[in-house]
Amino acid sequence: MPAPSHLDPRLLRAFVTVAEELHFTRAAARLYVAQQALSRDVRRLERELGAELFVRTTRQVTLTADGERLLPYARRALQAQDDLLAAFGQARPLLVDLNSPGLTTGRRVLELARRLAPDQELMARYESGLTGAAAELLAGRLDASFGRFAGLAPALRAGLGHQPVRYEPMAVVLPEDHPLAGLPEVPLAALAGESVYAGAGNPRTPEWTDLAHHLFEGRGIEVASPAPLAVGHEEFRRIMDKTRNPILAVVGFPAMPSTVVRPLVDPVPLSPVSLVWRKGLVHPAFETLRRAAARLAAEERWLERPAGGWIPASDDAVMSVR
Repeated sequence: MPAPSHLDPRLLRAFVTVAEELHFTRAAARLYVAQQALSRDVRRLERELGAELFVRTTRQVTLTADGERLLPYARRALQAQDDLLAAFGQARPLLVDLNSPGLTTGRRVLELARRLAPDQELMARYESGLTGAAAELLAGRLDASFGRFAGLAPALRAGLGHQPVRYEPMAVVLPEDHPLAGLPEVPLAALAGESVYAGAGNPRTPEWTDLAHHLFEGRGIEVASPAPLAVGHEEFRRIMDKTRNPILAVVGFPAMPSTVVRPLVDPVPLSPVSLVWRKGLVHPAFETLRRAAARLAAEERWLERPAGGWIPASDDAVMSVR
């Protein structure tokens, strides 16, 4: 069969998305199209190329040898198209979830990326923890996020890439009249007998609650029971005012009214932060975001663990990837 003189980029995007997901339903959700329409586009591409690209069974979808051969060419073609559109100001924004306005690491990376590439549009979202963001990343509704990659379920990690960015020192937010509020630093042992809020029950942030469980184990500190899920700073502050539990946070977290933020020590617990994205992501601003993360990590020595710094053993191998 003669080679086609033209291939519709839409068909290539359909192929690449299915190749990344190996699942037509998930791929259709990423592309915001019906599954039947996506299947038609893939079959049309196969007809035009005269090659079968996928092996489909009732249990799984896999790439054929021709599909494997096509994939790098298709990605390059789509990247070239995105670059062309970006050159004329037509690229969609890169959507980056920073989880919360109170978390400084992701915000600083995004701000530097915007300075490095002022002609590219990087848009911040403040919607969820990393587990919540991971589902949006895999569905194609979000491009990048920040958080503890080792805390994600293996099924989520399989479709995501990550770049270690920072070992972020952790802190505790205390009511200003709490007995420990007068200390410049709070030893972990001083929290024995306390119930500390760490997002228990929040379906978007189990990776953070799991980190707290690792940290508190054997130290006589309890993870506070689930509180009503609060959306927005005002609601979160209102719920915390009612419970008066100390809150597990990071050192850059802004104090709320009538509270103080104190670093945790003996040992210094660290929150392992990675930049996380969907595998195969193609966007002209994405490499700028990665470059900004690497530059800040080097300049600020974010990936140098302080003496006595603590992270769970499960995070060691994950954060050693560079």
